[in-house]
Formats: sequence, structure tokens, C-alpha cells
Amino acid sequence: MENSLTLLQLTQRIAKLMTVPATQNIWVTAELSDVSVRNGHCYMELLEKDEQGRQVAKFRGVIWASNYMRIAPEFMAATGQQFSSGLKVMVCASASMHPVYGMSLVITAVNPEYTMGDLIRRRQEILRRLKAEGILELNRQLEWTEFPHRIAVISAQLAAGYGDFINQLYNNGSRLRFSVKLFPSIMQGNSAPESIIASLEAIANESDQWDCVVIIRGGGATSDLQAFEDYELAATIAQFPIPVMIGIGHERDITVLDYVANRRVKTPTAAAEFLIAIGDNLLANLQQLGSTILQKATDLLSASKEQLSYYEGLMPIAPTNALHRAQTRLNQSVMALNGISGRRIAPALERLRIISENLSGYTTQAIARSRQKVDTAERMLGMLSPDAVLRRGYSLTRVGGRAVTSATELREGEVIETLLANGTVVSTINTISSDKKI
Repeated sequence: MENSLTLLQLTQRIAKLMTVPATQNIWVTAELSDVSVRNGHCYMELLEKDEQGRQVAKFRGVIWASNYMRIAPEFMAATGQQFSSGLKVMVCASASMHPVYGMSLVITAVNPEYTMGDLIRRRQEILRRLKAEGILELNRQLEWTEFPHRIAVISAQLAAGYGDFINQLYNNGSRLRFSVKLFPSIMQGNSAPESIIASLEAIANESDQWDCVVIIRGGGATSDLQAFEDYELAATIAQFPIPVMIGIGHERDITVLDYVANRRVKTPTAAAEFLIAIGDNLLANLQQLGSTILQKATDLLSASKEQLSYYEGLMPIAPTNALHRAQTRLNQSVMALNGISGRRIAPALERLRIISENLSGYTTQAIARSRQKVDTAERMLGMLSPDAVLRRGYSLTRVGGRAVTSATELREGEVIETLLANGTVVSTINTISSDKKI
């Protein structure tokens, strides 16, 4: 048609329509997303969300290098934060239409006093709640095994980040072997937290089979990472019984999970590199230990060889030297024995001679004393014998052959036998009296 416009003419007409006071140098509030700096220029997406967190508006924004060199340090000094994704900001912008790059808002100033975005506030609220509940540091305090090679991975099954992780892990230069199992999960959108929690519960049911959990997702728009700003998911990771490593997005991307997991790495590839580095360090330590053992063994063998050579040199002369030393000790012992015998045997012989001379006299005296004792005992025995007692005028009374020692043992009419020195008298008892008359 004759009245048709070229695309360039249309974009120029739109640019004229947009370049009006109502769209120039106006203050706009929005949330930043996908902030990146290239060649000194800062590019971003400006978002607006409703109360349910759904996007209701989106516009491309740019701060040219001439302004960004001023805005960035001023914003950092005022807020303590870099100009980055997730912040809710108030910017002075002008609508612009470029024939090639399309529509955008060119930002010339930023109000640093404006509050942080909903994303940052929600993250801080989650972290404060986890800290108040005493679970914020639990997973971060867990100790890693010496070599974590049994790895449970949570990721989308066909995700590029998971592929990068596996390639990096299995193609490591040290040929370390890892055992990996994928627990497929939704990694974007409103259903992502619930899906990841389900995978964590499945891993917990067999936690004795795994050394760690790795949650990975490749890069993307910052707004796509909002699924990881979830309290229930963060609480589950914080209380998980084995170490959890997070490798989500790019190096600049940070989520609440990075604050509760045992370790945070910048990308899925970095997660694999971390695990490989642990194995490499262990392998290096083993190699160092092996080298130390080898050196010690070599030193011992060398010392043993030197000692063996020394003894081999001694062997031809050792028996002769030993015999010579033994003969010398024997001669010394003989000489010492001769000296000792002369000093000790002679006095002993003298004592023996004296004893021999006195022995006969001692024997005669001992026999005489013994004979005297025997004679004395014989005389005393004769004086105490029954016959001697009877000769001195005493008698012995018996009844039925039994000696009587008391009058109470007798009865009137009994026949008694009385032994005297020169005979025996047999009598019959008429009267028994207890009176003692001598």
C-alpha cells in the first residue's frame, strides 16, 4: 500500500509520541531484576508485582556509564548495598524508543533513601524467623565426610546446569569416582518449593546412603529464582541431617537458601569443582603420606645395608677376637682365684686344725656330763618307784585289782587287798570312817 510505513519510520513515530513531558524525567518506583553491568553501562528489568507476587508490569531499563559511575557509589554509600537485583528502588527515568533495541527507560538518578524491595525484606524476615527458632545455623554446623563421593542431587532432569555438574564431576583429571543419584524436581515457579521439599524428604529416608545433598540450577532471570525465597524450603534445608550445598544461578544470584545451607557455590559447575577439590586434597595427602613412607623405608634399608656391611667386615675377625677376650677373662679369673684361695683357705685350715685338736676333749666332757645326768635320773626313778614307796612304810589298797585312792570308793563287807613291802594282806571291811588319822 502506498501509505505504509517502514519499520524505522514506525519506530521514529513512536519515539516522537513517547518523547513528551509526561514521560520525561519522572520518578518511578519498581523492583530491580536481572541487573548486569557491561562496558560500564548498567542494564536491568524494572518489575511491579501485586500482593500475591505476580508480575503486573515489566520494562527494560538502562543507566548509561556516564551516570552509573556516579549513581553506583552514591547508592552503595547510602544503603550499604550494591545496585543489584531484588531491590525496590525509586528512579528518575525518561521513556526512550530505539529503532534497534526497542523501548526502554533511561535512568538518570536514583533515590537511595527509598526502601529496599519486597524480595530483600521477605528474605530478611525469613532469616530472622529461622534465627529466632534456633535452626538457622544447624546445617551449616554439620561436618563433611573425609571424601563426600555419594551425592544426592536435586535438579530438573534435563537442565543444562545438571549436565554441567555431571560432566565436570565425572571427567575430573584425578579420575575420582563418584556415586550420583538425581532426585528430579521442579526448579522454577510456585510449585518449586513443594517439589524440592518432597525430594529432600525422599533423601532423608535413606540419608545413611548419602554424604551430601547438592541443589543446583542453571542461570536465568533473577525473577525466576523467587521460588527459592521460601520459608518452608529454607527451614527444611536448615534442619536437614546431612550437609546441603547450593549451586543456583550465576555468581551474582543470592537466595535465602544460601544463608541456611552448609555451603554455597556460585554455579553447578562450581559445586562439582568443590567436591573434586576435596578428593584432590585427600589424594594429595595420601600421596604425600606414601612418599613419606617410601622415604622412611628407603632410609631404613640404607641404614640396614650400612650396618650389614659393617657386620660383614667384622665376621672374619669376630670369632678370633671373641676367643681372645674369653681367654683373657679366663686367665684373669684363674689368677684372681689363686689369690683368693691363698687368703681364704689357709685361715680355714688353721681353724679346722684347732677344732680337731679340741674335739677329743670336748667329746669326753660331753659324755661325762651326759652319764652324770643319766645316773641322777636313775636314782630319782628308784626313789619314786612303788617298791621304794612300800619300803618306806606305805601300803597300796586294791579292790578287784583296782587301786583305791578314796574311802568313798569302798563299801562295808567288801574284800580288799593290801600290798605291803614284804607281802599281801586280804581283809573284809567292817567299818568305813572319813576321819584322817596319821
